This record gives sequence, C-alpha cells and structure tokens, in this order.
Amino acid sequence: MKIAIGADHAGYTLKEQLKSWLEEWNISYHDFGTYSPESVDYPDYGILVARAVARGGFEKGIVICGTGIGMSIVANKVKGVRAAVCRDPYEAKLSREHNDANILALGGRILGTDLAKEIVRVWLNTEFTGGRHKLRVQKISMIEEEEL
Repeated sequence: MKIAIGADHAGYTLKEQLKSWLEEWNISYHDFGTYSPESVDYPDYGILVARAVARGGFEKGIVICGTGIGMSIVANKVKGVRAAVCRDPYEAKLSREHNDANILALGGRILGTDLAKEIVRVWLNTEFTGGRHKLRVQKISMIEEEEL
C-alpha cells in the first residue's frame, strides 16, 4: 500500500507524527506538503493529495488541517475521491466498510496523538464490505458524471 499525505500549517505536526507511524508500520507514503508550520492555504495541499489518489498513483490518502473539514471539502471536489472526516475509530471503520472512503481527513487541532494514531490504524486496516454498500458507492460515482 502506498499513501499520499498532506497537510496545512494546522495539520503539520500531526502529519509529521503520522509519517513516523507509517514508517513503523512499513507503509510507503509520499508527503505532498506543507513542510513547515508556516501559514499556508489548505486547498493547495488537499488538492495535490486528492488528485494523486484519483489518478491511481496512491491507494489511499490522508489530509490534515485544523478540523479536517476544509481538507475534506477540497478533496471531495475531485472526481473519484470519497474523503471522510473521522474523529474516532468507529467513524474510520464505517467510512471504509460502508463508503469505501479513499481519503481520510483529520483535524490537527481536534485530535490527540494517540487517538489520531488509532483512527489511522483502523482506517488503513479496514476493507470495504461491498454488498448493499457497493450500489450506494456506485450511485455516488453516477452523481459525479451528471452535468449541472
């Protein structure tokens, strides 16, 4: 598995911690920035991760901003992305099982280190269950094809 990861300044510290955990877990990743806690605009980094996942270069992505909300909004603008903000392991599990979320959005100002680590661990280790959920995910894909 190869993970795309990116953050704004509010998510920078958590991103750096997540990179260490990914290395411990022998999971390959590419860091799309930001590379310091200097103030930046979250859309600039969320879009890089979302496009990398949508193009198929990465199986999954993780984006981090202050709350996770802004990054999830940006990521979900990209066709083929299903980004989910998760604040606990149960949401992480269901985002994968039911929604086949391919991007996890986290809040660097919301989550403690241990909780964030557990959310990521659960999210990465949970498979999409398919079944009745497959049709629902297909409907999302159909909506992406519609013109306004």
